[in-house]
This record gives sequence, structure tokens and C-alpha cells, in this order.
Amino acid sequence: MTVDVVVMGLGHVGLPLARAALSAGLATAGYDVSGTVVSGLTEGRSHVGGVSDTDVAAMLGAGFRATTDPAVLDGAQTVVICVPTGLTPQGLPDLSAVEDASRAVAARLRTGMLVVLESTSYPGTTEDVVRPLLEHGSGLRAGEDFHLAYSPQRIDPGNPTWGVANTPKIVSGCTALCTKYATAFYGRFVDQLVVARGTREAEMAKLLENTYRYVNIALADEVALFCHRTGIDVWDVLHCAATKPFGFAPFTPGPGVGGHCIPVDPRYLAARAESQGFPFRMLAAAHEVLTHMPRHVVDRALALLGEARGRTEGTHVLLLGVTYKADVADVRETPARPVAAELLAAGVRVSYHDPYVTDFTVDGRPLPRATDLRAALDEADVAVLLQDHACYAREALGRARCALLDTRGKAVGSNVTLL
Repeated sequence: MTVDVVVMGLGHVGLPLARAALSAGLATAGYDVSGTVVSGLTEGRSHVGGVSDTDVAAMLGAGFRATTDPAVLDGAQTVVICVPTGLTPQGLPDLSAVEDASRAVAARLRTGMLVVLESTSYPGTTEDVVRPLLEHGSGLRAGEDFHLAYSPQRIDPGNPTWGVANTPKIVSGCTALCTKYATAFYGRFVDQLVVARGTREAEMAKLLENTYRYVNIALADEVALFCHRTGIDVWDVLHCAATKPFGFAPFTPGPGVGGHCIPVDPRYLAARAESQGFPFRMLAAAHEVLTHMPRHVVDRALALLGEARGRTEGTHVLLLGVTYKADVADVRETPARPVAAELLAAGVRVSYHDPYVTDFTVDGRPLPRATDLRAALDEADVAVLLQDHACYAREALGRARCALLDTRGKAVGSNVTLL
């Protein structure tokens, strides 16, 4: 079966991309190594925030199909690689999924095909990792026999304003002709394209975008730590500073960073810099601050337990919101895990409330889930607001019987202690 595009990796990046391609009238198929993902999509179930079951049903009605069979690549005019790029247990870039996807494409690469990498990685990945695998596995040459490009994903899960179509899209190619084919492809369903000088520039631009957030969140966190020590209201400081109409972009402190991008992407930049003998000192400083924040939250919670109960062992802490982002059902790299782990290590009984997460484990240990927020607040000794979901009304939190540690600057009340 011939298709216009095959999207490899049907997660938070690939599935919205497939939906956008379908909306432009492109015959689209999806490939994923997970049988659970494929069977769910085939039955009309979405596993991705921002793509509903109704959306999946519409995609299937438009001819979309998902499969674990790499033979689907045989008839593709364009292949877009959207597989995850995580970290090894040692904290180093893990490109195994990109390498596996590249080998699968190489085995079915044909003349005239466009291959695009969207997975976030360090500068040089497209040219130094993907290109050799494609060329050696197929015997074809990029820029001559087939077209190879890089276009970093800019998906913001849960964002109702910015999606695939209206978010400017960076596009680059290994040659000018590769770039031309890539822009023609994305121009079918993206409103604005930004052409980079080369693939390394596009790869670096993506890392800069998320490193910018990483460093500035760390700055806000360290300002919060200083304000706590000196008795300054950090939330009022942030409110005042944010009124400046130029030269300042507001970032807020919290219990740490989570998600697939912010905690991970700067490590790709740091690892690449280290391999080039360049010490990225600002990244190291930001990493130190951000990794300390869960411990700071735990210390504050233990201090509140000491004030309320005169001890910590055997007391009960309720975690409010364990996802990494507000109103998004995603717990990847969430700071709630290290917070819970350290509380448990201190002998504290820990439960959680989160309308988006039915099961939450810490080091393989499932945490009890509370479904009745008011009853859970009545039963806890201390509650910790980790994520400001819309369901957590500031007045209701401020009226809770237990002490509340607010890491998001949301609640008001005599029982509330701010981060």
C-alpha cells in the first residue's frame, strides 16, 4: 500500500503530527514498536493528551492506520522519525530508538524518499548518526538518491492555543534539495516555516529553546531559595518583576522540573559540549539548583510535620498533583517521585491526589490514591501542592484542616506556607 507519509513513533509528538498530516489530505500511516499503543489506536483509544478518542476515531475514518509491521515503510513517500530520545542510567544521551528507527528505514529506503528526523538530539545527530545508518543500510546517498532533513518538534502538551499547524516550524536539510523537499512536505499543513542554514543549526536551536527554559526556571528557583532564607515574599517579587513590558520573561519556581524535554534536552547539549572540550558552566549550575529543589520541598514538609506533630515518623503527607505539568496526564520525570521517595525514606506515610493519574509508583512501590479531595485534606497532617491543576481552588486549599505547603504560589490562608 502506497502512502504519502509514515510517522514512526506515535507518542506525544508523532500522533499530533499524523493528525495534522491527515487534516491536509495526506494519506498517513503510523508505525510504533509498542503493540499496546497500536492496538489502542486501532480500537479508537488515544494515549496522548491533546488528542482525544474522538480525534483518533476521525483519523481512522480518514484512512489512518497504525501498525507494528515495518513493511508499512515500503510504500511511503515520506518518513518522519518521532521516536523518543532519553537518557541512559548514567545520564548520557540515549539514541538507541533513533538508531533502531534509522535501520528500519534503511532496509526499505528507496530512491526519491524523504526522511525527516524530528526527535530532539545534539547537533550532528542527523549527519553523523542517522545519515550513515541510512546510507550504509541502503546503498543510497543522501542528497542524491534520497532526501534527508531535520525538523525539531515543538509540541506543547495540553496547550489549547498552539498546535502543529500554527506553531512556526524549523526546517533544515542535508542539502539545498533536501531542504526544498522538506519545506514542500511541511508546507502542506504548517502555516509558517523557518528555514535553518543546516541540520546542526536546527538541532542546536531546539536545544537552545529548552535550555533557555531550564536555566531560567533554575534562576527562579534559586531566587525563591534566597527569598525564603531572607524573609522576602518571592511571589510578590515575581508579580512585580513581570509587570515590566520589556527585557523580562517571567518564570516561576516549583518543586523541580519534569516532562520529557526540560530535564533531558540540556543533558544532550551538556554531553555534546563535554565531548568537544567545552565546559557549559551555566548548565552545570542550573542542574545543581534544579536537582536540589525536591530535597528543599521535603525539608520544608518535614519542618511542618515537626511543628504539627512534633515528629515525622508515622505522620501522613498528601501530595497534590503528581504530573509534571498542570492539567496534563503525564508523569514523565515528574519531581513528585523524588519528593515522595525522600518522604518515604524519612518514615512518612505518603498518599496522593491527582484527577489525571490513577496509578502512581515510586521505586516500584504504589502510592495510595485519594479520590475525595476534601476528605484527604482532613486526614493528612500536611499537604504539599506540587502541581496547580485547575481543580485545586485556592480558597478551598486555604480552608483545609491540615497545614499546606504550596510550591506554586496559588493558595491563600492561615494554614498555607509558601515555598
